[in-house]
Amino acid sequence: MTYEHLDSDLVNALLGNGRASLRSLAEELDVSVTTISNHLSDLEEEGVIEGYAPVVNYDKAGYDVTAIMQLKAEGSALPEITETLQEHKQMVSVYEVTGNYDVIAVGKFKDTDDMNEKIKTLLSDPDINQSNTSVVLNSVVENAQFELETGDE
Repeated sequence: MTYEHLDSDLVNALLGNGRASLRSLAEELDVSVTTISNHLSDLEEEGVIEGYAPVVNYDKAGYDVTAIMQLKAEGSALPEITETLQEHKQMVSVYEVTGNYDVIAVGKFKDTDDMNEKIKTLLSDPDINQSNTSVVLNSVVENAQFELETGDE
């Protein structure tokens, strides 16, 4: 194998099996264990790979309600609002965005009462000028990742 696309191939192999051993990755990619170890370390140091974690199915874990909140922030309060949202354990995604709203946050809740309580607490922040909350009816795709281009496509 050439090393030209090794990093992308390594990432793609890990997307297929995040628990793969260095030896199995080396065999799959036809390089030495040392080469895999060195490239993996480089990818981690560069921040391409940020960690290894299980993919949790929150519905099966009892968090049946997903809410998407769009928020308008007061002037310079955006960093404080996003920090508050980020610190809230049930917020799985927080984005600063362009458009009619400044922030989009996605949260997972046990039920609508739990959602209502948490959202009302969050929205009591006087620096939030406007909000729009949608409850997800059906998750078509969630937590999806995609393979990197390797030049073979």
